[in-house]
Amino acid sequence: MNRILIDLDTFFNETAKLADLPQYIRKAEELAGEGNVVILTGRAPVWLYLKIAHALHGKAKKLIYSSPVTGEIVIFDHSPD
Repeated sequence: MNRILIDLDTFFNETAKLADLPQYIRKAEELAGEGNVVILTGRAPVWLYLKIAHALHGKAKKLIYSSPVTGEIVIFDHSPD
């Protein structure tokens, strides 16, 4: 199982835009692949984290949020281990 790091800060220039949400989701799905451990990180609005997490449910085996303040926090884990 691969660990895929997705830095949401790289999805937009200065401000994330709701109008661009479909392209953000497509990009995250492409980067995540199928059945991997996905780590979301980066400066981004909460709504973007929530929408990406929802989009990756069923695609990622495990989803983790990571920041310098919190470290890694498991959002969901569908691993049989």
